[in-house]
Parts: sequence; structure tokens; C-alpha cells
Amino acid sequence: MQSPKNPRVEKSRAYQRLVRKLTKENLWLFIISLLLNKPMYAYEVKIHLKERYGLNVATVTVYTVLYRMKHEGLLATYEESGTKYYKVTEKGVIVYKEAKRFLHRILKLLEDINNMTT
Repeated sequence: MQSPKNPRVEKSRAYQRLVRKLTKENLWLFIISLLLNKPMYAYEVKIHLKERYGLNVATVTVYTVLYRMKHEGLLATYEESGTKYYKVTEKGVIVYKEAKRFLHRILKLLEDINNMTT
């Protein structure tokens, strides 16, 4: 993840909380985004989270989130050559798209309010 342009912003607890909530506490969004391209095994997900999004997540966290996502029906698994792969289910795609729409609405709302006050 890129650091903000203003160093004082990065030190703000409110900003740090926002970053944490939108990244590590919502890893499922990033994971589905990765898995929409191709199924992956758990450690491969961890590697791609770092490479693509700059998210350095503990391996156990990735496994925990994948387990919860599978339990919720957002992901399915299959085995190939003794390796467990994760793929996005239809429900996972639907929930992911709705989450993106929600985030877009929030950003638009903030931008609209900001435009009204300037």
C-alpha cells in the first residue's frame, strides 16, 4: 500500500484505523479479487497479496480468512496433485460485486458532500 503524501496523515490514529479496517480487516475483498483471475493455493494467495497489493499478512491469517470464506460459501476448494486450491463461488462473486458497489457509493457520497462545501 502506498503511503499518504503528507507524513502527518500517516501518523494519525484515525488514518491508521481506516487503513487497517479497509485492508487487513477486509482481506476477503483482496482475496476474491485475486481468485477471480485464477484458483490458488493458500500460500500463493499470501504471496500475491504482498506482490499485488503490498499487504504483508501472516500466513496463519491468510489460512484463517480462507477457512472462514469457505465456511461462508464465498469460496470452494478442490484438490489437484495433493494441493488444495481455492476458487470463488457464485455467491462469492455476488457478495464481492455488492461490496464494491457499497464502497463506490461511500466514496461518491463523501465526494458529493465535499463538493457541496467548497
